[in-house]
Amino acid sequence: MYQTFAYYYDLLMDKTLYPQWLQFTRRHLGLPLEDKKVLDLACGTGDLAVLFAQEKADTYGIDLSEEMLTLAEERALQDDVAVTWLQGDMTKLTDVGVGDFDLITCFDDSLCYLTDLTAVERCFSEVYASLKPGGTFLFDVHSLYQMNEVFPGYMYNEHDEDWAFMWSSYSDDQPNSVLHDLTFFVWRDELEAYEALHEEHHERTYPYQQYQQLLEKVGFSEVAVYGGFNDENLQEETPRWLFQAKRSDRS
Repeated sequence: MYQTFAYYYDLLMDKTLYPQWLQFTRRHLGLPLEDKKVLDLACGTGDLAVLFAQEKADTYGIDLSEEMLTLAEERALQDDVAVTWLQGDMTKLTDVGVGDFDLITCFDDSLCYLTDLTAVERCFSEVYASLKPGGTFLFDVHSLYQMNEVFPGYMYNEHDEDWAFMWSSYSDDQPNSVLHDLTFFVWRDELEAYEALHEEHHERTYPYQQYQQLLEKVGFSEVAVYGGFNDENLQEETPRWLFQAKRSDRS
């Protein structure tokens, strides 16, 4: 069932964001992606990893979901690019057995699925250990404004001939957290009826200063945070924070 959910979930992703993440990555890496060893962490169905591979990077994609990775493999085959897909937990990255990356990315608010600071710190530490000296870590998270002012009460519906989708968001139990209630209704010929596919997604964010402090605590330097894909300054109503951090050349 989840593979079906992953398929329909992927249909709703905003594909215009991926070229913007690619542009942000190019600028902050400061070097061509060609021949660089690159990891897209929490890669989902592989859109960004495929773009990295098209830039001739030695590309890896890691995700917790086998079903998402199945769709990612299909996408890479369709686009005729080579990507190494691995199943793994972002808080146990070194267990996967790969490392020495020039660049690790974690976009599309994937870090917000880590709902306590201990897990966030553990992820940052694992990323640091997986980068080569001088390597770059780029990621984004929802802002406090997005989490506390935009999401609560948010509703979105979409439908096609064979499926319909309902998304409702509510404030969750923890501070600066949200519950996304997602339901697809998919027509099944064999049932002559719609089948409901349902998931709940819990996300949480923190003040950007806490992310900065944790990055520096595990050893990162040159930590910077931006309010948009073009390195805008943070504003009160900034929806997404984008971060850059570097592993020291000497570590």
